[in-house]
Amino acid sequence: MGGTATDILRRGKQMAVVFDNGRAVHLHLGMSGQVFVVAPSAAPARTDHVHIRWTLDDGSAVLFRDPRRFGGVWAFATVEELQRERWDALGPDALKIGAAGLREGLGRSGRAIKACLLDQAVLAGVGNIYADEALFVAGIAPHARARDLSPEQTGRLARAVRSVLRAGVKARGSTLRDFVDADHREGSQQSRFRVYGRAGQPCRVCGTTLLGSVIGQRSTTHCPVCQTL
Repeated sequence: MGGTATDILRRGKQMAVVFDNGRAVHLHLGMSGQVFVVAPSAAPARTDHVHIRWTLDDGSAVLFRDPRRFGGVWAFATVEELQRERWDALGPDALKIGAAGLREGLGRSGRAIKACLLDQAVLAGVGNIYADEALFVAGIAPHARARDLSPEQTGRLARAVRSVLRAGVKARGSTLRDFVDADHREGSQQSRFRVYGRAGQPCRVCGTTLLGSVIGQRSTTHCPVCQTL
C-alpha cells in the first residue's frame, strides 16, 4: 500500500487497516477467513488457501487465508470511500447496540427474529452461532416475528447480543473445525454453547430436548421451554 499502517478499524464482522497515506485495506473474513501473523523466517502453520501475503519491513508477514472463499480484500483510496462503498449499508455495530437502535432496525418486520439478527443491514456483527446463543439468553424463540417483540423483550435481546459477543471475544472465538486467531491460538467458546449445534441434546437449564430447525437457510437450535415469544 506504499505506507505505514497506523490504525485498525472494525464495523461488525468487517475490519480495515488504515495507512499514513490515507489509504485503507478492507478485509471481510466471510465464514472461514483468517488473518495470520508469521514471524520472520518462520514457516506458516497453514499454507493452503492463502490468497494474500503482506511482507513487512521487519521480515514478518501477514497472511489472509480463506478456504471457503466467502471473504475478500479490497483497497480504497480513503477511509471515506470505504465507508461510502461498504460500511454505509451496514446496520449499527452489535457490540454497541442498545434497545432503541435494535428496535429501529427491526421496525415492523414480519420476518423471524433470528433472520433479522443475521441481516447485516439490520445489525452488523452477529453470525449464526451468536444469534442462537443471544436468543436463548434473552428467552426469545428464534421463529418469533420481530414486530411482535415488546420493548422489554427488545431491550433484553440487545443486552443478550452484547453479552454473548463479549464472552466470545474473551474466549478468543469458537473453534469448530480449524479456526485459530492471528496468534495461531484456538478459541474456547464452543465448550460453553448453550444451544448452538446441540439439537437433540438436553437444555442446560431445564433439561428439555433442544429442537433443531432451519430459519433463513441457516441451522437453528432452541429450547421450546426456555424460549417462548
